[in-house]
Amino acid sequence: MAISVNGRPINKQYLGNTNTTEVHGLDNEKTQCQIDKLISYGYAVVFNPDTVAQARSEGYDNCHFCIGGSTR
Repeated sequence: MAISVNGRPINKQYLGNTNTTEVHGLDNEKTQCQIDKLISYGYAVVFNPDTVAQARSEGYDNCHFCIGGSTR
């Protein structure tokens, strides 16, 4: 289940963007991901459990830059 966050999550590996339905890997964050912007715009969610599989099951696609393997 996706949970909204209003700041940089602590002890989380993945962050979703509800505007683009992309999931980002925080351990491999790239400048192009614009994580700080998506948090400030209110588009940030974390997943429970904190896995790419969970994000994918909720309709999120991999970020091309930090995870790769995007299907879009």
